[in-house]
Amino acid sequence: MNTLAHLEATIAARRNASPEESYVAKLNAKGLPKIAQKLGEEATEAVIAALSGSNEELVGESADLLFHLLVLLDAKGVSFDHVLAELERREGLSGIAEKASRKDA
Repeated sequence: MNTLAHLEATIAARRNASPEESYVAKLNAKGLPKIAQKLGEEATEAVIAALSGSNEELVGESADLLFHLLVLLDAKGVSFDHVLAELERREGLSGIAEKASRKDA
């Protein structure tokens, strides 16, 4: 099992744990808005690390960002495999062409 798949399984297993014993459970207890807010905070921290931090800081913030993205996906019932399938679907398309193909582009 790869690292992201293992992490996804761990997050799912901890979703309904005691919020006093699990950070994932604590986030889920606070609801989707808090999970989304935390993801946004981590994204901002990754941007700041990219612009003014070291590579090590960027790696750490990127790990936090991926973790919180997986927590959000889990809370919404979306598997990471679904995200990977979408990336595979887009493979070979230019970003400009892919965006133009969306209905709301």
